[in-house]
Amino acid sequence: MREYLLTLCITAAVTYLLTGPVRKFAIVAGAMPEIRARDVHREPTPRLGGIAMFFGLCAGLLVADHLTNLSPVFEMSNEPRALLSGAALIWLIGVLDDKFEIDALIKLGGQMIAAGVMVMQGLTILWLPIPGVGTVSLTQWQGTLLTVALVVISINAVNFVDGLDGLASGMVCIAASAFFLYSYRLWYGYGIEAAAPATLFSAILIGMCLGFLPHNMHPARIFMGDSGSMLIGLVLSAGAISITGQVDPSLMKLNFGGTRDATHAMVPVFIPLLMPLTIIAVPFADLVLAIVRRTWKGQSPFAADRGHLHHRLLEIGHSHSRAVLIMYFWAALLSFGAVAYSVHSTSMWIVFAIVALSFVGLVLLLLPRFTPRAPRWAEAFVPPRYRRRRAARAAAGVPETSPSYAVQEEAGAAEEAPGDEGARPPMPAGVNGATAIGPRSRFLDRRKAPSSR
Repeated sequence: MREYLLTLCITAAVTYLLTGPVRKFAIVAGAMPEIRARDVHREPTPRLGGIAMFFGLCAGLLVADHLTNLSPVFEMSNEPRALLSGAALIWLIGVLDDKFEIDALIKLGGQMIAAGVMVMQGLTILWLPIPGVGTVSLTQWQGTLLTVALVVISINAVNFVDGLDGLASGMVCIAASAFFLYSYRLWYGYGIEAAAPATLFSAILIGMCLGFLPHNMHPARIFMGDSGSMLIGLVLSAGAISITGQVDPSLMKLNFGGTRDATHAMVPVFIPLLMPLTIIAVPFADLVLAIVRRTWKGQSPFAADRGHLHHRLLEIGHSHSRAVLIMYFWAALLSFGAVAYSVHSTSMWIVFAIVALSFVGLVLLLLPRFTPRAPRWAEAFVPPRYRRRRAARAAAGVPETSPSYAVQEEAGAAEEAPGDEGARPPMPAGVNGATAIGPRSRFLDRRKAPSSR
């Protein structure tokens, strides 16, 4: 565990230290596209954050190769080299897209080629655990097609969810943490050496995301761009492929009593990992909904819009930070819930806890629809949005520039704390103040901003 933590810390440190110089390079290189119709940020922000993340990946693999307990992973398996080859290819494609906005079909072809490169070097699905049947061996073509599909789906799921500051990197970090716990349990708890590469990939992925997050939290100073989102999606899928299709359940029969029992015991996590992963179920659901929504409207599945889950959270009244935290909550609930269920699948308390936390998540999700109003005697002790006087003024449509507004404001000055946000002017009509989306006279109109995605 100490060597995994050391690898994680080195990866995070390299990523964090390189992100600042990479931001300056992105500004000089002109990788600061105009604000598009679907964007939420208000200032042009440099991309190419994936450059720092890729070098963090390389540093993590290099350090692990020289550690006593992790170096056998590179000697007994070719999977780390396969990951590095595929990551380098997808990273180059992402860098070109961040700078030149390449076509979506070209990116899709590059993703398939990157997956094919990993398959050629041995990172592929060899068999699948099927409930009631046991382990089913796959032919070479079946394993290749399933591997390529899993890589492409994972890459695009992470890419689609990368729409708010810190959203994609935070969700993938949560997913990788849950995946690390599961793979480490198989490797250390059951002595399955084939789970060691997936454990290493998860630790490195956590470090990549943690090192980049301080620069990417709202308000973000740099975006990871496609060079980063596609990279972390590929690393996440590589770990899933390694542990799902190459760890034989028969190796656990001494612990469970038989091959079929071992397969049943691993089903709670293995089957969700194939669709493609429980730990990225939220971005995967966003991907499916986006494809269905765009196809239903007669548009291309790659056409950009503002209908993603994070956009919907902003529309119903959540702030930028709260929308990101809600997505974090659901990602953690699904990923850690699956891991907990795989450990104690016979315990109903885990199911009850997941159901209860899901109810809490739904309440948080719908919170802006139910904004309570405090009684008049308690208005001085609650935030301004819960005060009846401001609510009534907003409902009456009294502008702040009118004389009546000034009189009302002077009458209620004693109730407003100095520096409170009640002194701020209201947002223009038709604009949700919590979304921080307002008119921008200094920039081009969003509807006219060119975008090839």
